Amino acid sequence: MPRTIPIGRQNFSSLREEDSFYVDKTHFISEWWNSGDDVTLVTRPRRFGKTLMLDTVRTFFSPEFKDRPELFAGLSIERDEKLMALRGTVPVIFLSFANIKGRNYAETLESLKALVVGVYNDFRWLADDAFSDTEKEQFSSVRLSMSDPAAQRAVQELSKYLCRHYGVKPIILLDEYDTPMHEAWLAGYWDEIVDFLRGFFNSTFKTNPYLGRGLMTGITRVSKESLFSDLNNLEVVTSTSARYADCFGFTEAEVFAAMDEYGLADKAGVKEWYDGFIFGGKRDIYNPWSIIKYLRSGEFDTYWADTSSNSLVGNLLREADQTVKIQLEDLLKGGSLSAWLDEQIVFSQLNSKPGALWSLLIASGYLKVLSCDKSRKLYEFALTNHEVKVMMESLIAEWFSYDAVASSSRNFRAALLSGDVPIMNTLMNRIAMETFSQFDVTGHEPERFYHGFVLGLLVDLKERYVLESNRESGYGRYDVMLVPRSMKDPGIVIEFKSITPEYGEKSLEDTVAAALEQIREKNYAAELSARGVPQDRIYAYGMAFQGKKVLVGGGRSGK
Repeated sequence: MPRTIPIGRQNFSSLREEDSFYVDKTHFISEWWNSGDDVTLVTRPRRFGKTLMLDTVRTFFSPEFKDRPELFAGLSIERDEKLMALRGTVPVIFLSFANIKGRNYAETLESLKALVVGVYNDFRWLADDAFSDTEKEQFSSVRLSMSDPAAQRAVQELSKYLCRHYGVKPIILLDEYDTPMHEAWLAGYWDEIVDFLRGFFNSTFKTNPYLGRGLMTGITRVSKESLFSDLNNLEVVTSTSARYADCFGFTEAEVFAAMDEYGLADKAGVKEWYDGFIFGGKRDIYNPWSIIKYLRSGEFDTYWADTSSNSLVGNLLREADQTVKIQLEDLLKGGSLSAWLDEQIVFSQLNSKPGALWSLLIASGYLKVLSCDKSRKLYEFALTNHEVKVMMESLIAEWFSYDAVASSSRNFRAALLSGDVPIMNTLMNRIAMETFSQFDVTGHEPERFYHGFVLGLLVDLKERYVLESNRESGYGRYDVMLVPRSMKDPGIVIEFKSITPEYGEKSLEDTVAAALEQIREKNYAAELSARGVPQDRIYAYGMAFQGKKVLVGGGRSGK
């Protein structure tokens, strides 16, 4: 009988006690311990088993579980006999920043202090040890009202007490170390939180003489200059690092074995939807959350993409310049991009440097690295899989979901399909005035900006149309074509042009006329005709613009 699949369970001991679904990743403990690294940071996308892995490490080493050898019976870690001798003999301090999501710095600082107080409460029994008067005062002073420096030093002090009690330097585990930074950047208190955390990390992981080993996990590698300037003992393992490549996420063999256990046969479908993650050259890695949800339901859906807010990614993409939007369009069509990137995330550059944005998307799992030359920092990347593609399309649709703009967008699409050019003009100019304040419409290639923007408007038509862009037809390459899935709908060709005075264009009317003439002269409608769309059901539109001023012309057969 198949094992039960608890959703969201991140407690190793309970999974083993109840014989629930579990994929053995305990070889990570051996690889990590035998590396000899003082402090390790492993970055992986969300929902990739990071929390469960840290809890597994805690369970393996902590004296709390010394009398529970059955928890690791039959797992790969048993093959490391030398390490097994250490099981249950090393004290562990476990912290998680997963819920440190304050709306402002004061809230976040209070949450951080509450976390430290909670960890001290777990070890209140240490107060029975022979503390000096100074130590007793320090231990009892760890409360919400403690000073910031006291909170920064508190974990180091706790390490001292545990080391003295057990005669072994403790392991310190920190899960989701970067969550406060993400929240702070969105809410506008980045500098304050970084100042506090820099001191916390320095005291806990750098100048802590009682630290045995340190292990941190997170999504992003925050730049050393921002946060880890004092931690020269930090080993960073990102998605392109060879270390621990198969320790987080499921391999294809593990996924297919699970599908056999639960009687699911559509392995090609699972591969299309959920395969695609690449860690350190190890291909065919699947995100565990989607696989577990699929094993439960047997249905394909955007499980991983829907697990948490995409506000950071959504904000950055929505506010990016036209070049980024055009590149995103290429990725959505199945293409790849090459760019010079730095895997260290410099949050201050996210709005100004496309490379920083792509680095964040790679770290977050939305993009996969196909190849990289780390010496030159040149990376080739693509969308990770079908699930991510669906999520990205939803994000684009959200760009146009705000009340008045949403209404105008829906009505614009209806006018486009009915050939109502006057309404198209009214609505397109309304959208431009209400939306383009956040976009740059005066760049070197404004045609490409409008091109990408209108494609975004048309995303909701994908059930009725095949949207094609920059494809050859007739004697040239059209900008946008909507090929109807049903002959009940018209076929549509759109050409974009910015006003060009050097070509004799004195007005937007002249530019629209030039765009329509290009559609006719190059016979862009040839592809639609070849697909069986009647001539009187082909609409040709020229779209001209000058800054935020837009003029649409054409209609049936471009008339």
